[in-house]
Formats: sequence, structure tokens, C-alpha cells
Amino acid sequence: MRLLYKAVLFICTGTLLISLYFPNRSTASQMNVSAHSAILMDETTGRVMYEVNAHEKSRIASITKIMTALLAIESGQLDETVTVSGNAFGTEGSSLFLKEGQKIKLEDLVYGLMLRSGNDAAVAIAEKVGGSVDGFVWMMNEKAKEIGMKNSHFSNPHGLDNTKDHYSTAYDMALLTKYAMQNETYAKIAGTKVHRAPNSTEDWDYVWKNKNKLLTQLYEYCTGGKTGYTKLAKRTLVTTATKGDLDLIAVTLNGPDDWNDHINMYEAAYKSYDSVEIVGTGDLKGIKQKTYKNKTYIKNAFVYPLTKKEKKKVKVDIKLLKPKKEWKDPEQIPEVVGKAYFYLDGKKIGARSIFYGEARESSGRISSFASWFDLFKKVLGMSPNG
Repeated sequence: MRLLYKAVLFICTGTLLISLYFPNRSTASQMNVSAHSAILMDETTGRVMYEVNAHEKSRIASITKIMTALLAIESGQLDETVTVSGNAFGTEGSSLFLKEGQKIKLEDLVYGLMLRSGNDAAVAIAEKVGGSVDGFVWMMNEKAKEIGMKNSHFSNPHGLDNTKDHYSTAYDMALLTKYAMQNETYAKIAGTKVHRAPNSTEDWDYVWKNKNKLLTQLYEYCTGGKTGYTKLAKRTLVTTATKGDLDLIAVTLNGPDDWNDHINMYEAAYKSYDSVEIVGTGDLKGIKQKTYKNKTYIKNAFVYPLTKKEKKKVKVDIKLLKPKKEWKDPEQIPEVVGKAYFYLDGKKIGARSIFYGEARESSGRISSFASWFDLFKKVLGMSPNG
């Protein structure tokens, strides 16, 4: 009996230590989603807070239209008029009920694409921006490469299951959304609840209400996204949310209860993470080397989402160029003289360049929770290339 008690005590103690040492994994294991693939990503840094099958290739249905909308916006042609072709008019599935020969502004097509998931709008956009659907598909795949979507391939602008060569992953779609949300026009359209557009063939206007129920009804912190569904892909959903100073992206593929999946992921993250300024802008204090003392600064703050326990595990490593004789003339000193590297549990999470001179604003600082022992572990002798 005593041996059994000791064995149970040992197992419980071991489990407790593991849960303390790996707080993220513990949080992730407690989170449940209905989706086959899912991811929760910090929009600013790209940090993945939760994932399941995030890199598995899957059909993605109408969340494809995030890429279609992005390319239309980046084309600079939103104010131009599109004449709807017979090819666009005949597109199956969800529709804006456009008519062949109808004239409509490209911007309004993008609203109809994102809010009502119009497949006819997707083809009309593709033909306008890419010259043809095939030309636009080539643009989609080139843009995917640029963004770093390594496990994605597009074969149409709408996401219909007409080929097996149209797929992506939860991770790649989060990357795409992270990129797209940097575009103010995209963010505005994706976050619009209702849009009114003139109808050139009737005496009434189109009024399109967003299908994203998280945005319109279910979650007050939702800022946008795109819904999707086909018989083969099942339910797919991309949403964004902002609460306090945390901007998040959630993606689910084949998620029968996707509305709740997204809410649960968001709420778990907002309870666990804070957006922490690890280093601020301004003068970099604490460097004692004569050449650099009180003469270095950081231009861009480094902010990263962290749990309370993780705040104690952040390390900052300062690396500076070895001073040269000719630097007795301050004008010979290069603008960038080093880098600050930021680590969490030994893994690099970011870096910032260190500049020589005096900052215009002297509000810079390293957050007090960082380990001062590791903070100014200077490596003089760093090469000019880092």
C-alpha cells in the first residue's frame, strides 16, 4: 500500500512539473475544437498559440476568396468598371445573381465576394484583374509563394471543388490573412457587416449582409474574416479578432462547430496571453563599452504575446560590432552597429537592429521581467553582416 502511495505521488509530482514547465502545451491540450485542422495565430508577430493538423493539406472552399479579394485590391483598379461576362454569369454555387453584360464597379464586386461569397463575382474579378481566369490563377499562386504559403495551390478564384489541385492548410491561410490584414482596404471590407451597391440593370440597389455570424452576431471582438463550404471541403472559416492590444487570427478547416471553435480559441488566448513590450524605442541603457555607452538606440519596439510564466523566461542577447580605430572620427561609425536578439525558452522569437547615435525619443527600455544576467551579454567582434 505504501509503495502504491509513493508511486501515485511520484506520478502526480511528475505531471505537475511537466505542466509547470510546458504551460503552452497544457493550455493547448485543454482546448477542444470540432475542426479537423485548426490554428490560432497572433496577427502581429505570427506566433502560433494553438494548432491541430495545421500543416495538413485540405480543400478550403470559399476562404479561397481572401486571396481573390487581396489581388483585386492590390491591382489598384477598384474604381474601374467591370463588364460581367457569360463565363462569370454561368458560375455555379453561391451567387450575387449578376447578369451577363451587366456593368459593376470592381470595388463592389469585392464587397459582394467577401460578404456574400459570390462565385460569379470571383470569376468577374479574375477576368478583370488577371485578363482571364487562368491568368488570375497564376497570380494567385505567385502571391502564395511571395507570402510563404508552402503547402498551398490554387486552381480557381472561388474555391469550388472542380479540381483536386486546389488546396491549402490552416497555417497557410493564417499567413495569408496576416498579410491581408496589413492592407487597410482589405481589413475594412472583411470587417463590413452590410454593403449597398448600385445595380445597373434594375431600379433597386444591392444590399449585401455579411455571412460571418461571428462578426455580425456572435462575438463582439470579431473584426472580420471569410466563411466557406462545399460538400467535399465541409465548413471552413477564417476570422480575426481584437481585444485589448491582442490581434488574433483563427482558421478552421472541416469544422462542424466552427463558430464555437473560434470563440473558444479566442477566449482561451485572451485569458492566457498579454501583449508585452520586451524592448521599447529609444536609448539603449546598460552598455558600458566606451564607444557605445549612452550612444545606441532602438527605433522599433519589440512586442510579443506571452503568458505570465513565459515572461520570466525571456532572454535578450545584445551583439555589437567590434569598434575600429578609424571610429575615433564619429562620422566613420556605421548607422547600424549591432542587433538585439530575443529568446523564449532558448528559441529565438525576434530581433531588432541597434543604431548608433541619440534617439529622438528617449523612452526606450528593456522590460523589467527580462533576465538582466543574460540581457547585456555583449559579443564584441560581431561581423558587419551579423
